[in-house]
Amino acid sequence: MKKMNWKKHLKVSGAVMALVAGTAAWVWASGGENGGHHNAWKLEDWWKSLNFVLLAVGVFFIAKKPVAQFFSSRSQGIEEELTELEQKKADAEKKLAEYEARFRNLEQESKQILEDYTKQGEAAKQRIIAEAEAQADKLEDMAKRNIQQEFKSAKTALQQEIAAKAMEQAEAVIKESISTEDQDRLVDQYLKKVEA
Repeated sequence: MKKMNWKKHLKVSGAVMALVAGTAAWVWASGGENGGHHNAWKLEDWWKSLNFVLLAVGVFFIAKKPVAQFFSSRSQGIEEELTELEQKKADAEKKLAEYEARFRNLEQESKQILEDYTKQGEAAKQRIIAEAEAQADKLEDMAKRNIQQEFKSAKTALQQEIAAKAMEQAEAVIKESISTEDQDRLVDQYLKKVEA
């Protein structure tokens, strides 16, 4: 708050005293004894007016500093509140601008998110298909190996069975075609080999 210079202060004080003195004089002049009017200004009236003016001036000088401080601090408080409110207003406008920008970009962001999810879904689909194909290939290879193994086992079993039957038939043929003399000769040859 700006300080008043002493000339201006003196003028303000004089105007206040004149106003108070005029008001007091008017009030006393308008009153009268027993409701009547009197136009004579008595010496007592002058003393009452002077006394009132001095009282008013004293009150003015005594209360001047606290009243000025009160209004100064109140003014400073209002200025601080206005500054704070201006700052809050600026912050609110900034946030509003951010939200408006976000809102404008919301549609574009939602499209981008949708595209990203679609791409991720397609990638997951391709990965699942590739894994399923790889699994199917493994199962097919395993089935082929199992079939080949079963085929080999069946072939081996069949060969063994054929060999066993051939041996039985060969034995039967040999038994029929070998005579007792042939048998004795074979036994003798065997014994000679064992002894040697």
